[in-house]
Amino acid sequence: RLAGAGYRIPYDRLCKHEFIAQPPEGLKALDVAKALLDYGYHPPTVYFPLIVKEAMMIEPTETESKETLDEYVEAMAEIARRGLEDPEWIAHTPYTTPVRRLDEVAANRRPVLRWRPEEG
Repeated sequence: RLAGAGYRIPYDRLCKHEFIAQPPEGLKALDVAKALLDYGYHPPTVYFPLIVKEAMMIEPTETESKETLDEYVEAMAEIARRGLEDPEWIAHTPYTTPVRRLDEVAANRRPVLRWRPEEG
């Protein structure tokens, strides 16, 4: 069903419980992952495997019902449609989380590797 929403599935064979999907042309995997947070879903692993451009490794657990998987597909379809119609919207997701989009480049360049309690 994801393919019907414009997502590409580069490997069409079954492999355990995970699969790789690519967002529709014009969307980025990271943006789709961030938008999923606004829909209440944990984002997939993005950009892995490295040999697949804009890869999203989606790993639903074996206990998910068909209904919840269908709801997930509907959210992915809406994200694709809305992201293609309004690139600014998807570029700034998530909107509903306590912390908005992080500067991931800065976090990688200057990682904070330990926590310290606030002073005073």
